[in-house]
Amino acid sequence: MGFGRKRKVVPFRSSGELDAMAAAGAVVGAALVAVRDAAKPGVSTLELDRVAEAVIRDAGAVPSFLGYHGFTGSICSSVNDRVVHGIPSATDILVVGDLISIDCGAILEGWHGDSAWTFGVGDIIEADALLSEATRLSMEAGIAAMIAGNRLTDVSHAIENGTHAAEKAHGRKYGIVDGYGGHGIGREMHMEPFLANEGAPGKGPELVVGSTLAIEPMLTLGTYETEVLDDDWTVVTTDGSRSAHWEHTVAVTEDGPRILTLRPR
Repeated sequence: MGFGRKRKVVPFRSSGELDAMAAAGAVVGAALVAVRDAAKPGVSTLELDRVAEAVIRDAGAVPSFLGYHGFTGSICSSVNDRVVHGIPSATDILVVGDLISIDCGAILEGWHGDSAWTFGVGDIIEADALLSEATRLSMEAGIAAMIAGNRLTDVSHAIENGTHAAEKAHGRKYGIVDGYGGHGIGREMHMEPFLANEGAPGKGPELVVGSTLAIEPMLTLGTYETEVLDDDWTVVTTDGSRSAHWEHTVAVTEDGPRILTLRPR
């Protein structure tokens, strides 16, 4: 018999393990909802961080971001031109019109959930609302491509197509943030493979039943270029344009994509 090279697949879990990941993901979802409810003008991002940490710990879980390579928060709070990895701070006070992206992770019984969303503080301008919507739609396009038999970059291509569809609907261009993307996830937060948010289809490891990925497009109202601030964490757009970030942890199942980071209500 032939011993051909084993096909490469995106790491996969059993259905019971996916249930365990969904339990961790539900904690993340609850934390995100609590943060959004608390995100009012005059509130600091450090206060939002404490809200998230309390929800996570009350559920018997641990914040996965806290202490990760020295990160000081349980959430990343990225306001306006900050794309990702914003550090919660007592001096970072929300005002009406801010566009804020909250990324959150939790570990429950060894399994990770990772999710993010973007929302406005009070009333926001239409361009910012549409930017967030375009990013969400890009994520949902990527989620829809999480089916057995697809290849890794089929998901990347679907995310990119979602962005272009939103551009067409909104009558404007969006910047697809370069160099950042999604990732494998399971008993660690960041695992191989890296998932780009754009690119040609049909490449990379195969998705099989149980494969899990964090899908997380990031779009801007301007450039695709970013830089990291002196804090060594905060990623900002080089042109000062606003950015949005949406993320779900998603599994491939026999019944189609399964979001493992569902949010209450």
